[in-house]
Amino acid sequence: MATGDSSALIREFLGSAHIFSSTVSDFVEERVLRDVAGDRLTFPQFKLLRLVAMTDAHSIGDVASFLGVSNAAASKAVDKLVRRRLLRRAEGKADRRAIQLSLTNQSRRVVEAYEAARNKKMAGLFQEFPAADLRRAAELLDRLSASLVDHGADPEEICLQCGIYFRDRCLVRQLVKRNCFYVRHKNRKSRTGVRGNHANAKHAAAGVPAVGGPER
Repeated sequence: MATGDSSALIREFLGSAHIFSSTVSDFVEERVLRDVAGDRLTFPQFKLLRLVAMTDAHSIGDVASFLGVSNAAASKAVDKLVRRRLLRRAEGKADRRAIQLSLTNQSRRVVEAYEAARNKKMAGLFQEFPAADLRRAAELLDRLSASLVDHGADPEEICLQCGIYFRDRCLVRQLVKRNCFYVRHKNRKSRTGVRGNHANAKHAAAGVPAVGGPER
């Protein structure tokens, strides 16, 4: 390919990618959230709720990394959502720096309503395109992203490239071997769940109420 043709293709592709990314942000994420929650939530706040819905206990450092802000800003973001009764927070017994965040009934309804509205909006759009074309487009974007990610980076460096769109099958994770934030927390959550189930079984056998009470 001639140099001029290559430069034109690069500009065209990057321009299209930027337009698509900003359109998703403005006309899908932000607009759907406004339709569901009005002015009650900003999208960064919603991202934090989505993070809590998908993973387990967090340190303030985890929240800061996810939101791309300082630890102080992350702590303020958590405090604000706790005061508005959209998050519950509990300090770790062994390490007070660790926190356990969970959704309230109110915030869980917001997350569910957002996802239902987003899926409805995108399903209407996707009807115009063959499913095979959409899958090929998604795979191409994944391959290009994997090529752009720094292959020389520390494999222990936490990857948050997918934002709130975690997928079990992530081509970037497979090709670049990054340390996925979601997989790390999902695995830890599974181990915690197993321990909790064992504890509940022991309590049941001893006639003691199970760990964790009904949600309030």
